[in-house]
Amino acid sequence: MADATPFHAPKPAGATGVLVLASGEVAWGRGFGAEGEAVGEVCFHTAMTGYQEIMTDPSFAGQIITFTFPHIGNVGVNPDDVEADAPHALGMIVREDPTAPSNFRAMENLDGWMHHHARIGLAGIDTRALTRRVRTGGAPNGVIAHSAAGEFDLDVLLAMAKGWPGLEGMDLAKTVTRETHSSWEGGVWRLGFGYEAVEAGERPHVVAVDYGSKFNIFRNLVKAGAKVSVVPAEATFDEIMALEPDGIFLSNGPGDPAATGVYAVPVIQQLLGTDRPLFGICLGHQLLGLAIGGRTTKMFQGHRGANHPVKRLSDGAVEITSMNHGFAVERESLPANARETHVSLFDGSNAGLELADRPVFSVQYHPEASPGPQDSLYLFQRFVGSLRR
Repeated sequence: MADATPFHAPKPAGATGVLVLASGEVAWGRGFGAEGEAVGEVCFHTAMTGYQEIMTDPSFAGQIITFTFPHIGNVGVNPDDVEADAPHALGMIVREDPTAPSNFRAMENLDGWMHHHARIGLAGIDTRALTRRVRTGGAPNGVIAHSAAGEFDLDVLLAMAKGWPGLEGMDLAKTVTRETHSSWEGGVWRLGFGYEAVEAGERPHVVAVDYGSKFNIFRNLVKAGAKVSVVPAEATFDEIMALEPDGIFLSNGPGDPAATGVYAVPVIQQLLGTDRPLFGICLGHQLLGLAIGGRTTKMFQGHRGANHPVKRLSDGAVEITSMNHGFAVERESLPANARETHVSLFDGSNAGLELADRPVFSVQYHPEASPGPQDSLYLFQRFVGSLRR
């Protein structure tokens, strides 16, 4: 096992990668994947599996992911385990160098996949120290860089980190959404069968607004019995209603919900006036909160992982969930007709809401998992079931 370079150590011999935070802190390591540099918010993710799904999650646009699990890359990559057509996270920071894949489904190693998609990796970092830094000091802005020759201009990298404006106030949904309306086909994946074919017959029609959606959300909507059409983030009310939806879905996505809400909230408010069932996840949950008069706020470190406990207030049950968000809905700002349905057991923040006077609900976490537990898949059945009624 290779030794990790201490977080504040001088440049060691053979270093081909570096992380420079806006505070001036520097961590040296071994680069892999693409060469170059990328600037964004440095966060950490606690999932032990699913690094390919995490890297391709559009919600990670503008972010550099520190994986707390030390062995990343050991099962390689394949074309099935993706949540978008390409990675959206800027890069990854890991403890151990990625090894040759040891899995019968692997089609490529992680290093080659990162290089192909122009994403930077940094290994040999003391990820425990970096995670503590994020937990105590908040998610910092930083630059991740890789040079095979080991040549870096730290002053330039520091200026990049300091000059990056941060995620607060940034609308990233426009950068990751699809450009045109499309129909979604295919259900969830099963070993030995691949992605399930859509059953024939009449299905309730869900129109999903893509603010940076994960594929597995649509797969689970299909599995629950829906026909799914997907529209871009800036689709108008008239464009959505022209598709004759039985229900509306608001997807996950990156960036500041208040910035995306400038164009999304008025449309959601019009959709609420139709009394059609509506279901939101992650950014969709935050945008719904804004649409009903609530507020959102930037979190100190955010929630990112596949082991987040959430309490369901209706019966006290605890769901272990997958989360990926850096903003939260302020429960104190919610109107009288909004009920809080779920609460994070890590910090008590809001994790779900529903409206008392219409079939509308949302959750802050990812019930589709991928990666993560499947405790919350029932929410897709609940939503599609409301369309059938």
